[in-house]
Amino acid sequence: MAESLKETKKQTAIAKLNDVPTSPRKMRLVADTVRGQEVNHALDLLHYSKKEASVRLEKLLRSAIANWEAKNTEQSRELEAGNVYVKTIMVDEGRTLKRIRPCPQGRAGRIRKRSNHVTIVLDVKPATVEN
Repeated sequence: MAESLKETKKQTAIAKLNDVPTSPRKMRLVADTVRGQEVNHALDLLHYSKKEASVRLEKLLRSAIANWEAKNTEQSRELEAGNVYVKTIMVDEGRTLKRIRPCPQGRAGRIRKRSNHVTIVLDVKPATVEN
């Protein structure tokens, strides 16, 4: 049981990015495009996306790929063959900086500057059994 858990943890690679100064909603729009995609295809999608959040996600994905390569030095062919994919990508809400903006009649309006935390998990596709 413990050995099988160790093997599955060895095949997965994780990368985290905390306190990204982008609202979680904007980051999730970009994250949804690469969820479940093969790693090289996901890099292409992020590189050619016009969204500002895609620049940070591309850098994080490259970090996750480097983490996977460090764990799986003998399986470098899996990456080139296109068997490594984005298993999960989670965008969680980070801290919110609260600022005040003057409004009419002496009132104050709240400005919420949101941030988020992003976690990417890479895994290897299971081998398909041919009949």
